[in-house]
Amino acid sequence: MGIDKESEIAANLQIGPTSAGMVRIYIEADGGVELPLDFEPEEAEEIAEELRAAAEAVRAMGGSKGAGGGKPKPRRK
Repeated sequence: MGIDKESEIAANLQIGPTSAGMVRIYIEADGGVELPLDFEPEEAEEIAEELRAAAEAVRAMGGSKGAGGGKPKPRRK
């Protein structure tokens, strides 16, 4: 699946620090998929910068609905 391809998969996203000093992005998707992704703080900051840049790019294209065409966003905890 490409980054610009629509999907019907719903997922929960949680982001927070771990007791081991890492930043965890935890994704729980339909079908029992659980994906904990741990990053060093510097890596997490790089990811945050990429998210901001992508959001700015969408705004520059004249919209915020993206490829989903107004579909509901996945649930987020």
